[in-house]
Amino acid sequence: MQQLIHIQRQFRMTVYVLLATTMLSIGAGLYTYITSLQMVKESRQKIYVLDNGQSLLLALRADISENRSAEARHHVKRFHELFFTLEPDKAYIENNIREALYLADKSAMKQYRTFKENNLYNRVIASDISMTLQSDSIRVDFSTYPYRFHYYGRQKIVRKSNTTIRQLITSGQLRNISRTDNNTHGFLIEGWMINDNSDLQTTRRTNF
Repeated sequence: MQQLIHIQRQFRMTVYVLLATTMLSIGAGLYTYITSLQMVKESRQKIYVLDNGQSLLLALRADISENRSAEARHHVKRFHELFFTLEPDKAYIENNIREALYLADKSAMKQYRTFKENNLYNRVIASDISMTLQSDSIRVDFSTYPYRFHYYGRQKIVRKSNTTIRQLITSGQLRNISRTDNNTHGFLIEGWMINDNSDLQTTRRTNF
């Protein structure tokens, strides 16, 4: 009888040990699974960027998402500065226009050809004209895609005899594309058009 009781106790002990081992195994498995999920989630929030092929920089994807609106405005601003900043230097003009055309579709090329047909660039070079652009505001609507934008700025045109301030209002759309060396923000301007480019004031320059 005592031997039977002893066997039963050993059996119960064995069952308890097996249950405890099973529970610990399940707990360890769940912990490992949850930890792995968390690590994967955190890794997806990070990207790695090579800095000139030398150092490895860590950037958070969340920061990129938060800065997307700022990138959109800067993309629009950069395009207009390149397209409308002209100096009496053929190489300078061609370089600016080439960089600007990487940021927009054929609508920008169409406007460039119009300026070229109207002899704008030759007149800038021949008459020593300088044209600079000051951005006033850039509005981008992220509620719909492609993102609609409106650009507001003032163009300063300096000639030998006078200085003209000209209003510049344009509009278009932004489409997401892959980032490249020539388009670091990953946007492409589409359907770009000039809505207003009228003179605001002209003043004579004083020659010394």
